[in-house]
Formats: sequence, structure tokens, C-alpha cells
Amino acid sequence: MPVPTAPLGPDSLLWKYAGDLRSLMPGAAAGLLQLLHPGIGAGVAEHSAFFDAPFDRIYRSVPRIWATILTPDAQRRGHEIRDLHRGIGGADEHGRRYHALEPDTFWWAHATFTWEIFKAAELFHPRTLTAEDHETLYAETVTWYSRYGVSMRPVPPDYATFQSRFWHICAKELELTPAAARALDIARNGSETISLMPVGGAALERAGRLVAERPLRLVTFGCLPQIVRQRFDVPWNAADQVGFAAIALASRQGYRILPTRLNHWTLRNTLRYIGSHTRDDRYRPAA
Repeated sequence: MPVPTAPLGPDSLLWKYAGDLRSLMPGAAAGLLQLLHPGIGAGVAEHSAFFDAPFDRIYRSVPRIWATILTPDAQRRGHEIRDLHRGIGGADEHGRRYHALEPDTFWWAHATFTWEIFKAAELFHPRTLTAEDHETLYAETVTWYSRYGVSMRPVPPDYATFQSRFWHICAKELELTPAAARALDIARNGSETISLMPVGGAALERAGRLVAERPLRLVTFGCLPQIVRQRFDVPWNAADQVGFAAIALASRQGYRILPTRLNHWTLRNTLRYIGSHTRDDRYRPAA
């Protein structure tokens, strides 16, 4: 039986949330959830320059992914993303075969973005989703996934089933891949080789680290499912929870006074800036 879908356009819930800057806030946590997947972690480590620039993949991916929601040629862009993954396969460090277009693997990457939208709505937006909203928004994310032109077999039929499957994968199937271990280490301890500021030199970079590193860590780790923090010994305590709750409250309240046009302008320009720094050689051939 086909999985239910819903129309996806300017009046849809998914457009509303994806077009809001706050919906990018759980993005680093979504990236970690992808790297913890054995197939995705192996593919990223082997077929990209991940260990040279661990968060470059996230920067490259976000504008392309969001374009499959918000642009008039979204389906064509989805097919381009699918085709970029055709040659990504091999064996991981345990000798297990993987391929980026294996249905369950490709779906998990999308599932983390679906989760990101719902997590942002839950934590950082002032309006509470109703039960009907959950089902409508989920059906819209299924339409979004259909734009890739891949197998729909792994897609859960409704939001409750999606939640159950997502939790099961977090609890039973994710593992500490080398790529995830590297990303978690950077999120815990920072890195002198990763720039937080696009311009401004060393002094501004140091100042940016002092201001931004703790909030970024709190948002990244705070958004992670609790079962993931527990399984992989992600440091989290009562003070962290208080700080994270304060950031979420500030987001919900602060954006009430932020003009919608300014919010959307900021998101568009953020995605445009990130996209302009995308490498042409998104993937390198496996050795």
C-alpha cells in the first residue's frame, strides 16, 4: 500500500518550518545521527574529505537538501542528489558492504532531516503542533522524500510508526563509527582547525570561539535523543540541561519579535553563503 503523502507548496507546514532559520538549529545533531549510521559513516569517511574538514559535508549538504523542499525544480534537484550517491559504496572497517543508495541507508539520512524539522518545531518555535499537524507535516516529508526518485519501501506509513522506527534505530542500530567518533570529539572539545567565523582574522576567530562554542555544544548535544547521549557517553548534566532550556526559551520568545521577512531573508542568505562555498568535487573516488 502506498505511503500517504500531502501536497507540498508555499502554504504547507513543511515550507513554513523549512523556511524558518530556527529549523537549522538541530542540524549538527542530525549530522551526528547520520555519521552514527554504519553505512553513512563509512561512506562519508571513505568518499569525502571528512577527516580533513569534518563539518564540510554538512555545509555542502544543507543548501542542496533544503532546495528539494523550497525551489520550483525541487524534484530535479532531488534526482541530482540521488545521482551523486550512485558511486558511493564499498566495505567499512569491519568488512561489511555498504552503498549510499541501499534503501534503508538512504532513508535514514532523510529521516534525520525529518526528525530535525519536528525537533525544531518542538523546541525552538512558539507554536505547538497538534496531533493533526504532526500527521500532515509527516505526510509532507514523505512527499519531500519522493522527490529523490528512490525506493519508498523503508518509509513508515505515519508519524507514530516513524517515531517508533527512529527510536529503534537510535537504540539498536547506530554505532560509534570512526567518522562519528571524530565529530563527537570536536563537538566535545572544539578544534583549532575548524573556523567558526567566515571572515575577520585570528582575533575575531578567537572571540567567536569564546562566545559560540558552549552554546553550539549545548544545542548539538541537547537536541540529540536521550538514548543516543546515553549509548555513546555524550557528556550531559543538569547544568547543561538548564542552559539548553534557556537557549530554547530565548529562541521561542525572541523570534516572536523578529519580522518574518527578516527571518526568511536571513535563512535564504545563510543557505546562499553556504552554497557558494560548496566544493565542486563533492565526492572523491574511492582509492
